[in-house]
Amino acid sequence: MFQQENVTFVKKVVVGTWPSDAKPNRNMNDILNHFPDLTELQQQQFEKLYALYQDWNAKINVISRKDIDELYTRHVLHSLAIANVQPFGPGAQILDVGTGGGFPGIPLAILFPEAKFYLIDVIGKKITVVKAVAEALGLKNVKAEQLRAENVKGDFDFIVSRAVTNMPDFVSWVRDRIKKAQQHALPNGILYLKGGDLSEELKDFPKATQYNISDFFKDDFFETKKVVHLPLKYKP
Repeated sequence: MFQQENVTFVKKVVVGTWPSDAKPNRNMNDILNHFPDLTELQQQQFEKLYALYQDWNAKINVISRKDIDELYTRHVLHSLAIANVQPFGPGAQILDVGTGGGFPGIPLAILFPEAKFYLIDVIGKKITVVKAVAEALGLKNVKAEQLRAENVKGDFDFIVSRAVTNMPDFVSWVRDRIKKAQQHALPNGILYLKGGDLSEELKDFPKATQYNISDFFKDDFFETKKVVHLPLKYKP
């Protein structure tokens, strides 16, 4: 799916300018506070997200209009909560199902440039946005495609998503897409962003572990948000 050689990134990225009617999101500082070891390139890529999504959102509604000014909290930082549960190592293969406008895949691809990300969605116009954003950021470790999860080929270390459906249905879509070889602290499987009381939804998955995002990030938005890790076994 991806070439295994080392990924080479451009050394200079022109930081996007804020549209005249937009205010720089105050919560970009939250990214820097929680991830202080970002390289200069990574900082530039994260900074550029607001202008890119502001521009695309005027053409295609990929993010709720009321959320665009909270992009860095409600979309970027929320996506990066997965990194607090399991950082991705070099060469890791990550599938993002129902990526929408590129979440959580795009922020994670910025944070882990040596991992490989495959972002899929059934809505073509959203994949158009994802491809454009990845190209504008110089992300060589992102592949995006309009595709149903059931039709994905290949195996992955982890499958990530943001509440695209209930866990039983999600597992049925992706259970055969897990790699056999293990290279991370957590067993290969699903890393799922979802909120609220998940006890009923997860009752048939005793091996699922819930991580409260409020333990990582203190914004009120994360009060009920969780990262769910569900190990899945390799199936040849």
